[in-house]
Amino acid sequence: MTSAEEKLQNPEDEMPEDDGTMSLTAHLEELRSRLIKSLLSVAFGSAVAYFFLDEITKFLTSPVGKLYYMKPGEAFFTYLKIDIVAGFLIALPIVFYHIWQFFLPALTKGERAILGILVPSSVILFFCGMAFAFFLILPMALMFFMGFSLQENATELQTLLSFQSYIDFVVMFILPFGFVFELPLVIIILGKLGILTSTFLAKYRRYVFFFSFVLGALVTSPDVITQIAVAIPVMLLYEVGYLVLKYVLRK
Repeated sequence: MTSAEEKLQNPEDEMPEDDGTMSLTAHLEELRSRLIKSLLSVAFGSAVAYFFLDEITKFLTSPVGKLYYMKPGEAFFTYLKIDIVAGFLIALPIVFYHIWQFFLPALTKGERAILGILVPSSVILFFCGMAFAFFLILPMALMFFMGFSLQENATELQTLLSFQSYIDFVVMFILPFGFVFELPLVIIILGKLGILTSTFLAKYRRYVFFFSFVLGALVTSPDVITQIAVAIPVMLLYEVGYLVLKYVLRK
């Protein structure tokens, strides 16, 4: 049998080995595909969340009680925003799956087995960050901001929160904490890709600690206790990523 005949009978032998490389066009096509799938999963999650919209809204507004709406369409669009955010959270495992699947081709075939750990870890850390913000930091922030109406030089001010402004504040307040809690996983992946090293993290540790307190000052009241409450988790998450990089991955 000639070599040409052997190739025709064994076409798989001619396929390139999966070495973790992809062309730019293939990357863009994969990104498009995963974005569409993620958006469809969010749409499905929003459809599911619609049936529990009253319960979700009641839970979100529990820290302040009665709210008002000032414009004809305000209530409708605010409920729509809650539904979309809730749909995103319901679809979070699928969204994270596609995010990590997009980046994992840069790794070897053996290293891609960590996908089964990355997805649940991402989801757990994200919800931990949101819970931390909602149950611990948000009440402190609301107490501080709403406390201005109680000041002696502001006796004519009364707290009158609109539905839209409150939901916008809560969503923009707690969602970033979910992403911040992904810090260890981001550090580990960047270390695995050779972008970060433990030496680099150790060198810039003091800057991260400084900006963690700046973050605490920006999102909470000027009170030192609340700033520390925000800064400590950020520092701990950074240290976890550093320790894994240095002692587990040995980067």
